[in-house]
Amino acid sequence: MVKAKLLAADDAIPLLTLDRRRDNKITIRQLLGHLYNSFADYYLYRLSHTPSHHLRNFVYKHICKMNIGEDVVIYHGAEVREPANISLARGVIIGDNAILDARNGIYIGEDVVFASNVRIWTEQHDHEDPWFRCSTQKHDAVIIDKHAWIGSHTVILHSVHIGEGAVVAAGAVVTKDVEPFTIVAGIPARKIAFRNSDLRYQNNGKSRSFL
Repeated sequence: MVKAKLLAADDAIPLLTLDRRRDNKITIRQLLGHLYNSFADYYLYRLSHTPSHHLRNFVYKHICKMNIGEDVVIYHGAEVREPANISLARGVIIGDNAILDARNGIYIGEDVVFASNVRIWTEQHDHEDPWFRCSTQKHDAVIIDKHAWIGSHTVILHSVHIGEGAVVAAGAVVTKDVEPFTIVAGIPARKIAFRNSDLRYQNNGKSRSFL
């Protein structure tokens, strides 16, 4: 199971593969769908580099229908897939250049902090499937409870639940649930220590201007 999940962590694989008819021609409906999805991805890419936190959050919340609480900070360069399937509770901080693949949902609790370059993947291709499809396995949302701290260059794969106050060390690949107030590290991530459970801090929404 771990091996299969690790094989899936390849962001070079395209999100959309056009199915062809038996005569090897793409239908107009498929072409239009492909163009629409490509434009949506481009729009979100441009939005992520807009030098205004307030504008980015406004568009994410009111146009893209992302569920964003108060004092949420999403830094520049975030790659967001299916933003309507993302819920960010009060005080969440998403570091720069994150990838949030929410095709099966991402739910993040209060005062969770992401460092730079965190990747969350909730979908994957089936490497055993003759057609290399995503739809052959059941994948669930990623859930991260309050006060968790996700280190730089972490990869979190589908169906993972990270407990309250947990810490994921930089560079870890998380393939299974993480218990509350534990510290995990490595590939795949394993428990290495415990964290203080008396966590009282609240993020206030302050951020670096323009970024």
